[in-house]
Amino acid sequence: MSRRRVPGSLERRFAGLARMLDGGAIEPEEPGNGDGDVAAGYLVVRASGASAARMAIAGAGRPKAEPEQIQLVMRAALPGYLPAGGVSLRLAECGLRAQPGPGPGRGGTVLLTVATGKLSISYGELRALMFRPVPLDRALQTLFAAAVAHLLVVADRLDPHGIRPYLTGLAELVLRTALRDELDRVDAMAARRRAAVEYIREHLADPGLSAERIADALFISRRRLYQLFDDGDGVSGRIRAQRIERAKELLGDPAHAGKGIGEISRQCGFTNAAHFSRTFRKLVDETPREFRDRVLGTAD
Repeated sequence: MSRRRVPGSLERRFAGLARMLDGGAIEPEEPGNGDGDVAAGYLVVRASGASAARMAIAGAGRPKAEPEQIQLVMRAALPGYLPAGGVSLRLAECGLRAQPGPGPGRGGTVLLTVATGKLSISYGELRALMFRPVPLDRALQTLFAAAVAHLLVVADRLDPHGIRPYLTGLAELVLRTALRDELDRVDAMAARRRAAVEYIREHLADPGLSAERIADALFISRRRLYQLFDDGDGVSGRIRAQRIERAKELLGDPAHAGKGIGEISRQCGFTNAAHFSRTFRKLVDETPREFRDRVLGTAD
């Protein structure tokens, strides 16, 4: 049987994929180091990169440590024309690597890395599943493999700022579907916490967003709401952190480069630009303008 010839246009496209999005901050880890142990039909969720190293160092001393990124590792049917060395996409808060298997007709390994804080599923729900093989429904395997294959083919034609939420959404879909049975056994508090997080995200631009508003929307008491967020900075801290994350997205997006800092702050729910700048600097260690200049490469 003759070997399938790779179209020249695809060869050029895949040759450029490894160089695209050069300014990304994370790179999916190389296959190996246990990736080969992921059996077909299973998903493994693990801490990624430096986060994994910090968690290993922390050990039992910090059992509730939350990694900045998590990685989904699974076997998948990949296009036969992928380069033997694999293909990577690198972005600031997520990444994707597809590594073909060593022989013809064998499934490859896909590593999808996303920021933990971007998921509506809390790390507390995922912690018990870390490094545990989770069986995948065949329909989910097929959907995931197709999504990865299609993205790799057209990634160099897409806006990288649009790829980030796409990959995060893909991870969310896989996690929610693959872990549905496990998540369904979690008590009602976890479900309400997810609803609260989603409500916060949908109303970040509203300066009147408050614990009372969230509690009323979810038909729970404020005391119950505070219990949902007793593992961190509380409700106000979560709102503040999400607003700063949204500000970082807007400041780092070339499509919003013409907007002033004051306008960005209002879009994120801040009524005072000076307060926004102080809060941003406290959480990011840069002023909003310094962050924008660095990310967009506009600094003198």
